[in-house]
Amino acid sequence: MIRLLMIFATTLAFASPVTANELTFAVPGRVNSTPWVVASDRFVAVAWGAAADGKGDIMIAISRDGGRAFGTPVRVNSLAGDARISGEIAPRVTLQVRPGADPIVTVTWNAKDTLTHIKTARSIDGGRTFAEATSLQAAAAAGDRGWQASAMDGRGALHTIWLDHRGMAGAAKGHEAHKGEHDGVAMAQRSALYYASADGKERELFKGVCYCCKTALAVGPSGHIYAAWRHVFANNMRDIAFTVSRDGGATFSPLLRVHEDKWSINGCPDDGPAIAVDRAGTVHLVWPTVLNGSEGALLYATSRDGRTFTAPVRVPTLGAPKPSHPQIAVDAAGRIMIAWDEVIAGVRTAAARSVSTRAGKVEFGDIVRLADGASTYPVMAPTSLGWLAAWSTGGPASTVRARLLR
Repeated sequence: MIRLLMIFATTLAFASPVTANELTFAVPGRVNSTPWVVASDRFVAVAWGAAADGKGDIMIAISRDGGRAFGTPVRVNSLAGDARISGEIAPRVTLQVRPGADPIVTVTWNAKDTLTHIKTARSIDGGRTFAEATSLQAAAAAGDRGWQASAMDGRGALHTIWLDHRGMAGAAKGHEAHKGEHDGVAMAQRSALYYASADGKERELFKGVCYCCKTALAVGPSGHIYAAWRHVFANNMRDIAFTVSRDGGATFSPLLRVHEDKWSINGCPDDGPAIAVDRAGTVHLVWPTVLNGSEGALLYATSRDGRTFTAPVRVPTLGAPKPSHPQIAVDAAGRIMIAWDEVIAGVRTAAARSVSTRAGKVEFGDIVRLADGASTYPVMAPTSLGWLAAWSTGGPASTVRARLLR
């Protein structure tokens, strides 16, 4: 493995084995967290955030052997230290497959200097170098924004959604600005879901979003673009909303409420949905919620037409009161994996299990604990060797770790 000196003074970023079955990704002296994994056969990319002293960078490491070994990580963001990093704001990575060449790698992340940005940068040499980053929101857009998701279509066009708070920045000061501030529905109308393609202008899709939960985006085999996010419905119901574009992002369908979970909370759960689409075009959606007023749960539902969803099925977890931070992925054969974390015996623990449907009945495989110690915000992607799962270890000495599930 070649090691190159990075632009971090005396520090060196590395991706190296921890055990025979586990890798670690880290910039020494930094808090390493918020991984994202994407793969195309033997080509695998793991991106994450590395932060210190209030500043963060987006790192990426590439494997060309299905996830067994990774090359030296490189920094994606051209402006050092501008990355905004948290569990629900992970960098997102997409691949544009090219015959006879490495895929084009595109990374999208949340950045902050004097303004808050949604930035993207592209690599045409398989993740070795990245072009200058560009911002997707309008120049000098006021307010906060983040919680982005991105997906690449078959033409190589990048699609991105995010949550945008510029409506709050423009609110009047004084009594009128605070009138109804305890009404989550009214407050949510100042926040919106935004969309942009890499070659087009940003635009607002829907007002009324639950502001601090991650969004989810996927492109199906027909080129349809599917988006999901947590929305604030009447009576502060924090349910999952969904929309689809069937014309490459030119228009989106009216907002669809996936299911009424009856979870009312005047606050943001910081815990959003995850989405995947199989080769048949079926949308698979998983999200965290609260049932019966106090019972935390993960729910799973599917849609064949992007217009209606099946009745949700509860995902069996390890038994903690509040399973959180779900992700979902599907491989070329249609096999589906769901990952999440929950607090077991005082330690946040990441786990995964498969899900399938037989004779109209949803079935779940055995639960796999991803690590022996603390593990949080798991993500995964199918590679030529199996499923590569990655997670953060958490805490001030956090690293990102990964293992192959065969």
